[in-house]
This record gives sequence, C-alpha cells and structure tokens, in this order.
Amino acid sequence: MSGRRFALLGFVAASICATPAFAAAESSYVYCDNGLRCFKAPCPSNSALDLTTGNIIKGVSIDTDGLPQEDKALDLSGKLYAGKIVVRGSIENRKQTVTGKEYTLPWLLATRVVRAAKDSERKHCSAH
Repeated sequence: MSGRRFALLGFVAASICATPAFAAAESSYVYCDNGLRCFKAPCPSNSALDLTTGNIIKGVSIDTDGLPQEDKALDLSGKLYAGKIVVRGSIENRKQTVTGKEYTLPWLLATRVVRAAKDSERKHCSAH
C-alpha cells in the first residue's frame, strides 16, 4: 500500500473514531415549569414531554442556542415556562457542578419551534 493511501486510510479511521458513538434522535417536546420547588440545587422544577414516546423527562433544562433567529425572536421564555409551544430537539446529558458537587443532568437541545401545544400535551405542566 502506498504511503499516500495509508495516510488517507489513517485519516478516515481517525475521523470515524472521533465521531460520537450515539447521537440522540430528535423528537418533539413540550417543555415547561412543572410546579415542583425545592431547597437544594439542582432542582427538578422543569420537565419535558416527549410527544413521540409519551415519556416525561423530569429536571430537564433547555438550551435554545440552536434555534433559528426567527424562532428566537418569538419571546419564548413565557411560552416555554407555561408549555405553550412544541419544540423540536434532542435530550443530552451534561455534567454540571452545582454548589461544589458534580451532577449529570438532562438538557433539551431545541432546534426549532414547531407549533402551539395542545391543552392535552400540557397536562404535566403546573400552569396550563
């Protein structure tokens, strides 16, 4: 095998190894405040309903940095808090240090706003 071909093969192998083994699949979620309050962080006061599976992810935070500019312009904070919109995205576990202790916590990585949420999709929220 020529040196050039060998170098190319090494580059391809390194690229494959650098790719994450698991990429979370996108789904649609209703994210909101769930009414839970606590005295110690991290506090599971937000949750997200996965509309594909029906699972509720408790204690999730949301990352809206990946939303397109037109979605970011919609004044999302109140709508997210009350579960009034459906967002497309995926769940990722991130390590965070809270009050000196490390936790692995779920984050919803929002990629776009899909539509208004139905009342039936907001049942896990405290404020309908």
